[in-house]
Amino acid sequence: QVQLVESGGGLVQAGDSLRLSCVASGRTFTTYAMGWFRQAPGKEREFVAAVRWRRGDGSSVLYADSVEGRFTISRDNVKNAVNLQMNDLKPEDTAVYYCAAADLLYPENAYYRSRRTYRYWGQGTRVTVSS
Repeated sequence: QVQLVESGGGLVQAGDSLRLSCVASGRTFTTYAMGWFRQAPGKEREFVAAVRWRRGDGSSVLYADSVEGRFTISRDNVKNAVNLQMNDLKPEDTAVYYCAAADLLYPENAYYRSRRTYRYWGQGTRVTVSS
């Protein structure tokens, strides 16, 4: 089992920045990717960003088109954490943000855009962006 705990959400104004963090504990050595998803009221949970890794092959990052250039995902191997730096926030970024971890290794990055790929989920942290 892997446990995930998010932090860093809050209420900000449009154009501001926030940094979300997700710390993983438990059997983290079984994971191959960690990502962030978000769910706005009345909408389905959607992919935001992910970082995947495999031994000897480095890591790669993926972003949703809506956040590319504004959000940056990074992994902290020492802390078993993944961070999401969110800049130039917009009201449409308002949502509950969930951290997720995947324990399956897929050959294509595209699989890690799907919430079905991720077995472990955090409780979520709320981000509200006012206009």
